[in-house]
Amino acid sequence: MSSQKKILVIGSNGQIGTVLTKTLGQKFGFENVIGSDLRMPDTPTKFIFEECSVLNKEKLERIINRYNISDVYLLAAYLSAKGEKNIDKAWDLNMNGLLHILNFAKEKKIQKIFWPSSIAVFGPSTPKNNVPQYTITEPTTIYGVSKLAGETLCNYYHSKFGIDIRSIRYPGIIGWESMPGGGTTDYAVDIFHEALKHQEYTCFLSRDRTLPMMYMNDAIQATIGIMEAQVDKIKIRTSYNLSSCHFSPNDLAEEIKKHIPSFKIKYKVDERDTLAQGWPSSINDRHARNDWGWEPNFNLSQIVSDIILNLRNRYKK
Repeated sequence: MSSQKKILVIGSNGQIGTVLTKTLGQKFGFENVIGSDLRMPDTPTKFIFEECSVLNKEKLERIINRYNISDVYLLAAYLSAKGEKNIDKAWDLNMNGLLHILNFAKEKKIQKIFWPSSIAVFGPSTPKNNVPQYTITEPTTIYGVSKLAGETLCNYYHSKFGIDIRSIRYPGIIGWESMPGGGTTDYAVDIFHEALKHQEYTCFLSRDRTLPMMYMNDAIQATIGIMEAQVDKIKIRTSYNLSSCHFSPNDLAEEIKKHIPSFKIKYKVDERDTLAQGWPSSINDRHARNDWGWEPNFNLSQIVSDIILNLRNRYKK
């Protein structure tokens, strides 16, 4: 029965991990979900927590054995903007962390792995619009380079050792339940907090920098959805393109103004805009839709309405 599976989320304190761990606990029982990160969570949790780095192979193995872990969601990573300032650490965490988990699966200690890739695997030579699953991947950040290498490593371990590892290329993720962790698309989270608190936001991306984005609810649905899909539905073992909507900072600001008419946005472009310049504007995800039934639920208007509603309620408390 699904309630008997034991799930380990590595990077459970992060932007996605915070929401994913809670959702998995609600779905499978909090007694069956173990969160892991470098430090204790800031707030009390219902799930089991173990303080551990994915680079600490011995301690990680003890956790896997102690709880008889079957499924691992490996979310720990150095993201794009942060990674450019810590190239060696980014490569070490993003690649060796993945290798540890793949080898645990190879040794039959775990059964199934989720590992996220990113639109950062694309680069300036990739087509800008409606990017297909199979296209040019020449990333220009260490984050993108490590994700592309990770995709190839996942495919290798699946083809050579039969490892059941599943992956999606996350676009920019927007949510209200957790704060971002050093990504180039962080503006799309920060902007809501500043709009509600100060009615003004200074954006580090240029006005019309259109990027693929996704609401956290849809990202969590996709993450659990691909892991719950029947194994014969997973045709791609590098990483699936995933798409929901795409917009620019100006598009987002105009939508926010419908709820906060006094809101103003200013632009102070920095190096993160240069990183984003090499990424696609929109993604074609027909393989994910056809293979395992992916379908997003939120468009830009719905995203903005839901985030503002929830943050207003939070700030009232």
